[in-house]
This record gives sequence, C-alpha cells and structure tokens, in this order.
Amino acid sequence: MKTILIVDDLKSELDLMSQYLTTSGYSIITATNGEEAIAKILENKPDAIVTDWMMPKMGGIDICRKLKKNPETAEIPIIACTAKNRDVDRMWAIKQGVKAYVTKPCTKEELVSALQGVMG
Repeated sequence: MKTILIVDDLKSELDLMSQYLTTSGYSIITATNGEEAIAKILENKPDAIVTDWMMPKMGGIDICRKLKKNPETAEIPIIACTAKNRDVDRMWAIKQGVKAYVTKPCTKEELVSALQGVMG
C-alpha cells in the first residue's frame, strides 16, 4: 500500500483529501504545516506528497525547495493542491519541482489521477 502525506492548514481540506485517498486504497499521513510535514517526511518517507501551496510560516513552495535539496527526499513526487489556478502559477510550481498541480476544490478523480500519474 502506498503512503501519501497530505499537508494543509485547513482541517476540512485534510479530512476531505484523506477520505478521497483512503477510500482509493492509500495509507495517509497528515500534517497541518510545513515544519510538521518536513519532520514526518524524514521519519516516514512517504511515496508522494500532496501539499497546499499557501500556508502560514512554511508553505508548499518551501517544503518543495527543502525536499529537492536533500538527496534522501529529492525524488519524492510532490503534488501542489491550491486555489491558485492561473497558468503562470502552475508553470512556476512545476519549475520548482512539483510533479503535478491540482486546483481546489478538487475532485476525488482529479486527486487520484494526479497521484497515479506521478507514482507510475
């Protein structure tokens, strides 16, 4: 079973995405901020990460940058899940190392499809 870390500062979003992925056969770990996410990533090495892009203190971009600098975590695929839906935002995130970009509110099908796409 593949393990996915979901990072979002909104409990409602964490709960919804967790439900989507649990019912799709994934094991879920959650974090409510970037610092907590980094600690859990180093501890658990998830198969993929779904992160909100805009969060207080340490957002998805900061998580992405930290992980890409560390050889132990650089290959973990990251999916940005954000309300920012302009093409320029999408392209910028991909240049930062994001493997997929899903806009909120996302459907279960969109999220699962993005995960399948980045994990093969």
